[in-house]
Amino acid sequence: MCVFVAVNDGGEAVGTIACAVVNADEGHLRGMAVLPEWQGCGIADELLKAAENELAAKGCSHVTLDTTEPLKRAIRFYQRHGYRPSGKTSELFGMALREYRKALTV
Repeated sequence: MCVFVAVNDGGEAVGTIACAVVNADEGHLRGMAVLPEWQGCGIADELLKAAENELAAKGCSHVTLDTTEPLKRAIRFYQRHGYRPSGKTSELFGMALREYRKALTV
């Protein structure tokens, strides 16, 4: 697993994202978070780009992530960045966990 951390000028962590290669074709994103006071500043865009570039460099042709329905803002963010529902659903603590998928271009 690779973890990217966004830091402010004072060296404090203000955002993170993790990614990992699942198999020869698929990468997976986990744990994107940006502190509320830093949201809307482009940090999430840069973190996502860094993770996608890492997975593409490792040979992944697509990337997946899982999210829950209450995270509507996150879902809209990922959809704006090309992620679409894959149709796969599992369960997390009684909530539907929905997979989103995006093709990567190298």
